[in-house]
Amino acid sequence: MRRYSVFSLAREALRHHTGWERAWRSPDPKPGYEVVIVGAGGHGLATAYYLAKNHGVRNVAVLEKGWLGGGNTGRNTTIIRSNYLQPPSAAIFEKARALYETLSQDLNFNVMFSPRGVLMLAQTEHELRAWKRTWYANRLAGIETEMVTPARIREIVPAINLAGPRYPVLGGLWQAPGGTARHDAVAWGYARAASDMGVDIIQNCEVTGIDRDPEGVTGVRTTKGEIACRKLCIVVAGSSGVLAEMAGFRLPIESLALQALVSEPVKPAIDCVIMANTVHGYLSQSDKGEMVIGGGTDGFNNYTQRGSFHHVEETLRALIETFPMLSRLKMLRQWGGIVDMTGDRSPIIGTTPVPGIFVNCGWGTGGFKAIPGSGWACAEMVAKGTPGDLAGPFGLDRFTEGRMIDESVAAAVAH
Repeated sequence: MRRYSVFSLAREALRHHTGWERAWRSPDPKPGYEVVIVGAGGHGLATAYYLAKNHGVRNVAVLEKGWLGGGNTGRNTTIIRSNYLQPPSAAIFEKARALYETLSQDLNFNVMFSPRGVLMLAQTEHELRAWKRTWYANRLAGIETEMVTPARIREIVPAINLAGPRYPVLGGLWQAPGGTARHDAVAWGYARAASDMGVDIIQNCEVTGIDRDPEGVTGVRTTKGEIACRKLCIVVAGSSGVLAEMAGFRLPIESLALQALVSEPVKPAIDCVIMANTVHGYLSQSDKGEMVIGGGTDGFNNYTQRGSFHHVEETLRALIETFPMLSRLKMLRQWGGIVDMTGDRSPIIGTTPVPGIFVNCGWGTGGFKAIPGSGWACAEMVAKGTPGDLAGPFGLDRFTEGRMIDESVAAAVAH
């Protein structure tokens, strides 16, 4: 793999950009692999990359039924933060945030990480107490966060309306090292680096069945033929239940569409990420000037990736109270992503009832921010056969043992 640099850019400019090579290989599948990862989104590609880099496992195939990064990785609002309440959540999200800081250098691919800060508003007394509790937990975990007053919030976001008629801003939780990254670039960077280390990334290859014997998994059936494997890792977000059913077990998740939209581009007005639980919305401004706005999930299980009008109305009606300037903007586009929700709103990273099959799912609305940490922890689990310290608390057994990692309150959205 040729390294990207200012010198290679200048050289190719002189050659009219005719010498660029493909970012990653697109090979035909081999008859078998040591590890097959289903899902070429951010989590699956990060798992493959860290398998190769950290554990030397390079006989790996990543299978994707569509195009690379075409699922939730390319359909989210790109927020990165680690100010979670529960210690296991804080640990894995902080690992991910720390990895994001140097990810562009590690992958030799600009993921456009922007540590612009994340502000989580408190607009009720109950919410103010909840953020204080999270702040104390973050301090104990060594995570940099700060409780801020309305006056300080005004300094961070001059465009905000602090005295909303229904929900005035009473304070907030500010994480300065949080921010955003370019979602497509994260997937492309991991794909390029993993491919360079020998990982096969196979697109338009849908898994139609999973083969197993009494000793465990033996391979998968796909639209490009049968592929044998010793280990299988399912990393397909909202479709995790479908793959689990093929393998003969069930997962405690439900799939719903999560809504998002962007406005027409405008001049710079907001230079951080704002999350407002009470009025149910979150937004940031992209490098192109669009207001990137997140809403909530549909109220029913579904696998659609299109938007819905009632969520546009609900989300914007709420946000306009806190940010009146949004009222005159036009919506540019809207979409949905299929998210996989667990009962405690925490992910599942662990082994399954079928030997050799591992799952990484249940990230719900917070999957993008966790990609590097998720891939790091999942790769360790697949390579060693058992979860390590990061992944250990997130196993399937917590649901039968009643050992929940409840992040419902700390999710910063009302689901």
